[in-house]
Amino acid sequence: MSAALTSMFLEGSQPAGFLRKCLVIARVKRKPRKKRIVILGGGFGGVYAAMHLQKSLGRESAVEICLVSHDNFFLFTPMLHEIAASDLEITNIVNPLRKLLRKVEVLVGDVDRIDLTNKLVVISRDYGNHSQQIDYDHLVIALGSITNLSSTPGVADLAVPMKSLRDAIQLRAQILRYLEEANSEYNPSDRLPSLTFVVAGGGFAGVETVAALNDFVREALPFYPNLCEDMLRVVLVHSGPVILPELGESLGRYSEKVLAQRGVEIRHNTRVKSMTNGDIVLTDDTSIPSRTLVWTAGTVPNPLVSSLPCAKERGRLLVDQFLRVPDWPDVWSVGDCAFVPDVRNPGKSHPPTAQHAIREGEVVAQNIAAALVGRPLKSFSFKTIGLLASIGRRMGVARIFGFNFSGFLAWWLWRTVYLSKLPGLDKKIRVAFDWTLDLLFPKDVCAVYDLEHDGRNFRWPAQGKNAVGNRNDYQSATLALD
Repeated sequence: MSAALTSMFLEGSQPAGFLRKCLVIARVKRKPRKKRIVILGGGFGGVYAAMHLQKSLGRESAVEICLVSHDNFFLFTPMLHEIAASDLEITNIVNPLRKLLRKVEVLVGDVDRIDLTNKLVVISRDYGNHSQQIDYDHLVIALGSITNLSSTPGVADLAVPMKSLRDAIQLRAQILRYLEEANSEYNPSDRLPSLTFVVAGGGFAGVETVAALNDFVREALPFYPNLCEDMLRVVLVHSGPVILPELGESLGRYSEKVLAQRGVEIRHNTRVKSMTNGDIVLTDDTSIPSRTLVWTAGTVPNPLVSSLPCAKERGRLLVDQFLRVPDWPDVWSVGDCAFVPDVRNPGKSHPPTAQHAIREGEVVAQNIAAALVGRPLKSFSFKTIGLLASIGRRMGVARIFGFNFSGFLAWWLWRTVYLSKLPGLDKKIRVAFDWTLDLLFPKDVCAVYDLEHDGRNFRWPAQGKNAVGNRNDYQSATLALD
């Protein structure tokens, strides 16, 4: 209030009501800033955290939720190999984030920097060549993992990972392109590398990929009159004595038997040593003439994790039983990039699988909501209910509540469980329809995707400065059954 107004009131020249109005105007307070929750990563952990926060806090006017993701969709990775094998249409296993998260601000971009001290996140976008700073009150780091390609010569340049939708599309197009080339090639020695397909890694991703790939190329052969099954070679390279070690030796041996009967060659106790254009060398010095290597042999946490001033375990962010990062009370982490201690087994951690990431997302959402109002936090604990894997057309393996299943029943369980877990009723119907058509009609062999061809392999164009920064974190294809 000005000195003149005060003087007028004291002298009685203005009514008291006038001054009271002036006092109200002078004492207008700034509107308090909303509490902002920022989630980094559009995979299982990040998206399910956002979904549960949306459900519990979406109507709170004092809270805003923001999700940062490299893509504007959520990818259901357990069905990724079916895209590569032409079993499903591309968009049927992806859900638009803006459709799933109507009460969440979705920012599409790459995470460049995380400043925990100043509570800032810097993101960039492929378009516009500019960056954006986002401040937060609570931060959920769910950046996932990336394929580990750095230690094997030639693999980073020539192999195809199996981690993103782009990878599955690339693999399908590459297989069909090599079938086309082999069909026009009459020299057997030149044809052999194009018709030999190698998958590295005998875990869930590798086994499901090699099984789907094997079915695809063999069912595609009738459309290529100059090719026959005797010309094909499909190889699975595994570092251990039995594939699918998570399911136990009996189901692993059963899976090997089924794959071998269907023409898959399995190389045990060896790894890929190097790759060149047209040749793959194993650690036992075996050379496999091949132009296609699918790499599923291991992942590492997102590179941004290593730059954070936080405690880490095996390269992942160490969190407590509440999924909170020690010494940073407003920072949380879930999914592949988090080392989540198993309270039932001291010294051990929960595996980085989809079914655990989903539950971690739910618990971290509950704990953030509790922290905002001062309620006690909930400790995370979850025991794996079941593991399932598809090992080819109408065959599968599963371990549920300690009981083993195999054959058609396990394959039926695999499809039933994953269909029930796929978000969105429309997506469920589309996938079920695709599966029905796949039973009635031959596979589509159209290579319609325009891939960048460098003379050796088919590569997708790079995506920004940190293209891996927010890829959908890939957990092995193991969702819970409840």
